Parts: sequence; C-alpha cells; structure tokens
Amino acid sequence: MTLSLVSHRPLHPVVMSLILALWLSTLGNAPLWLTLLGLPESHNPRAWLGIAGFGVVVLAFTVAFLCLVVWPWWRKPVGLVLLLVAAFNSYFMYTYGVVIDTSMLANAVQTDAREVRDLLSWSMLAAVMLGVGLPGWWWWKQPVQQTPARPLLARQIGLAVVATLVMLVMVWLSFQDLASTMRNHRSLRYMINPFNTVYATMRLVVGNTAHASQLVQPIGADATLLGSASDVDTSPLIVLVVGETARAANVGLAGYARDTTPRLKQLQDSGELVYFSKVTSCGTNTQVSLPCMFSDLGRDGYGKTEARFENLLDVLQRAGMAVLWLDNQSGCKGLCDRVPHADTRELKDPSLCPEGECFDEEMLRVLPEHLNQLEPVRRAHGTVVVMHQMGSHGPAYYKRTPPKFKVFTPECHSNVLQECSDQEIVNAYDNSVRYTDHFLGQTVAWLKSQKRPTALVYVSDHGESLGEKGLYLHGMPYAMAPKEQTSVPMAVWFSAPMLNHLGWDKSCWLGQASQPVTHDNLFSSMLSLAHVQTRLYKRQLDVFSACQPGQRKVQAITGLPSASEHAAKRLNTTVEADPKPSHG
Repeated sequence: MTLSLVSHRPLHPVVMSLILALWLSTLGNAPLWLTLLGLPESHNPRAWLGIAGFGVVVLAFTVAFLCLVVWPWWRKPVGLVLLLVAAFNSYFMYTYGVVIDTSMLANAVQTDAREVRDLLSWSMLAAVMLGVGLPGWWWWKQPVQQTPARPLLARQIGLAVVATLVMLVMVWLSFQDLASTMRNHRSLRYMINPFNTVYATMRLVVGNTAHASQLVQPIGADATLLGSASDVDTSPLIVLVVGETARAANVGLAGYARDTTPRLKQLQDSGELVYFSKVTSCGTNTQVSLPCMFSDLGRDGYGKTEARFENLLDVLQRAGMAVLWLDNQSGCKGLCDRVPHADTRELKDPSLCPEGECFDEEMLRVLPEHLNQLEPVRRAHGTVVVMHQMGSHGPAYYKRTPPKFKVFTPECHSNVLQECSDQEIVNAYDNSVRYTDHFLGQTVAWLKSQKRPTALVYVSDHGESLGEKGLYLHGMPYAMAPKEQTSVPMAVWFSAPMLNHLGWDKSCWLGQASQPVTHDNLFSSMLSLAHVQTRLYKRQLDVFSACQPGQRKVQAITGLPSASEHAAKRLNTTVEADPKPSHG
C-alpha cells in the first residue's frame, strides 16, 4: 500500500494516526524545514543533526497530539481540517514569509470579502490541492478497523505517553542547539503546523470570549471643551486620516529617492505642513494598531488588559464635539460603534467605486453630506472626522490606484507577489503611496475652501514588507517585526484660521518633527488639538505641548510614558503622576 492508493484492508486507528502525523510533520511543515535549512548556521554536519533532532521532536509531538485528539467519532473530519489548516498555513508562510500567531489569526478573521478576493490565486488552489486533495482523499476513503473502545483508549494513551517521552529525551539531547536556534530565530516557533493555528485559535477564542463578556467602561467623564465657537462657520473642523499599510521608507517626504509625495512636498515647502520623520506604530496589523492608537493606554498598557474601554472618539464626543467616522477599509474594529459612522462598501459610485471597491477619494466626495447630518449643536462646538483609508493594502497594490495615477511602471498586476519582479512590486506599491498623496492633497484643498478653522492629521496604522529578507505584507509578531512594518509616516497641516483659533505659533512645534514619536502620542495630541480638557491628557505625550499658552516648552519627547496615570490605575500598575494632568 502507498499513500496514494486506498487499501481495501482496514488499517488500525493508531496506524492511521501515525501516517497522518508523518504527513503533517514532513510535507505539512515544508516551509519550516526550508527555513531551517536556509539559515546560515545550518550549513554544517552538527546543524543537520540538530535539524533532524528537531524533526523527531515535531513528529513525536504530532503523534502525541493526534493520539489524544483523534477518536473514532470525529476521526475523518478532524483529519481533513488539520490537513486543510496545514496546507493554507504552508502556502501563506512560503508565499509571503508570514508566520501564524494570535494577531495574524485575528486579522484573518476580520478580513472582509474584498481582501479575501485579493488573496485568491491559481497557485493557492494548486497548493491546497496538493496539501489536501490527495492525502485528504486517502484519509477519507481508507477503511479503518473497528476496535473496542477500551483497548483503543489504552493504545492511544500509551502511544501518546511514549511519544511525549521521546520528545522530552530529544529536547534534552539537543537542548543547547534548539535553544540557540529558537532564541536567534523566534519566528520558527510560529511556523510549526498545525499547532501554530491550534494555539492561536485557543488564545483568540479565550481572549474574545473574555473580551465580549466585558462591558465597555467609560473613560474621560471629566472631558470638557476649553472654549466653544458660537456657530458652525467659526467652529474648528479636524480631519484625522488613518493610513493603511503605508511605510515611511517609501514616502518622498522621508527622503525616499522617488517623488511619491509631490503635493505634500508643496505644502511642506510653503511652510503649511510638517512631516514627522521618526514614527513607530503600535502594532503590525490593523486589528491591533487601530484600537491601540485610539486608546489612552498606549501600546504597553493596551497589550496588558482584556478589559474593554472607550476610546478617543468617545472622549471627544463626551466633551460636546461632533464626531464622524468614514471607512473605506474592513471596518473600525469597534472604535466607531458609539459615534456616527458610514462605510463606502454601501456606495455604488461608478467613477470612484469600480468593481465594488472604492478609491479613497470616495470618502471625500461623501464627506459634506455626512457632515450636514451631524447634530448642529455639536457641530457648533467643533467637529472631528476620521477617514480610514484603503491606502496601500496588499497584496493587490495595483488595485489601490486609479489608472491616471500609475506613474511608476511596469507594476505588478498579480496578488501572488513571487510572480512579479522586485521592481514591479515596488512600482505598484509606490503608485498607491502617490495616490494617497493625491488624496491628502485633495483633502487639504477642500479644507482650505472652508470658512471655518481646519486641520489635517495623517498617520498610518502600520507598515509593510516588500520582499526584504524574504518577507511580504505585514503582521509579524511585534518583537521580531522588521522596521518596514513598524516605521510609518505622519504629517500635520493647519489652516491660518485654525492657528488663530488655537492661539498657536506653528514654529513652537516645528522642532518636534525630528523627534521620535509613536502611536502613543496620538491620544493626547488630538485632545490638545481639539482643545479638550481631561485628566486623561498626558502633556509628555502631546506633540503640540510646546504650543500650550503659559506652559513649559518641551524640547524633546523621547522616553515618553506609555500610559496616563488614570490608565495605570485601571491596569493596576504604577506610573509617575503627571504634575499637570489637564491642560489649558
């Protein structure tokens, strides 16, 4: 009998589990073994022995797992699911260089239909057929011996114990080499199929269950406006554009060789716009970064709690401002649940929404209509609009740019990036950055046409890998993520009426643009810009703190705390108190 042919003779259940374990730990983990063999330290005989020992560990662990999990009542469906998971994981890990952890799985769960379509390809179908079709067909068709429950239980438990002992012995014999390799290449632990997904699923389900059972706790109950305009025409309008997958390395304002930001460069040269050159994201995917950057907890605090809290939008609204969220992405991740919001997926504009997916300018087109629908009383106090871009979302970068903005050619027209040259991938990505520049330029032009004080803040949620070190897309665990996935662009623009409204001289914060900034700075900086006073405000985290009338000028913002005193109390941690928790 071979694995490609079904035997008419029934096989013992334990033999079935051993065959499945052998497939999963070898071909089902092909990306893991290829990565190990490609490491520089693997090019010697001792390393080969270490890899072989690690292979025995993976096989023994897989045998133990299957003996404890695969039982007659659900043997065939569970086996197919494990084969399917291993095939999909192998495809994405090999094709894009990603790893499977909790944040990556959460991001996949949040993916909408548009993003799923961008990932479908013939190569994916071939990989799934190879990894599931043949072995799955054999697994489903192969007859299995009917074995009494007690003997089967004894054999499977016994084999699980033996496999565990073998695994422990091999770990002990090769501990030094294994520990060194895992310490130097931490991504390997997220590449072991299918346990990466099993572990991530368990953590995600437990975390989501705990999270869903929590009531949303209010924050900023003391939030008030320091001053209020008397009508809509004189009240401030602040637009916060949340970029998608924009990395600082490919932004012209950041010194990139290509002119990917000509309109923003014109604004910068005229002294109207300031670009922050050293900005670090809160996470490496939207699922983590988006809620984190709107939280007052900061990256450290946000990652330490499963509790649910309100966010920046709630505080602004509580202070009396009108708040609006416009989305051209896969949703606001719960941030906009309590404020007015709209999604471009419901629109059918023929010019800006071809094939059911809208370009970012569609948000600007519908903005006036949605502004008019906000409460007039709140609009008279000021308005904050968040526009969540499609931006440079991959891997189908070419879809993010209208034809007339395809400046850099030839560009990659495939969602399987390995089918394109490095330059074609970069061209498609750079075109998306240039279109974002156009979108931001159009937004500033519209803001200039308004009689009221206006401002724009732009910051991306995370970056992107374009093939550096064999990595594509984003979502690597933060501790091992390359700077391409964490270094993001940020820019601010103020109209002259806004500066007069705030009582600021823009020279007071120009010097801050070269200092290190993180997403942790967004919460307090937006409160400062909106003139909202609350104990959640943290002056050390405010990039505009030097502009506050009568306050001590802050020369640098390095080494900033990651959470306010109020947030620290909620997390049962201790943070040095801010001597002036409110501003004004």
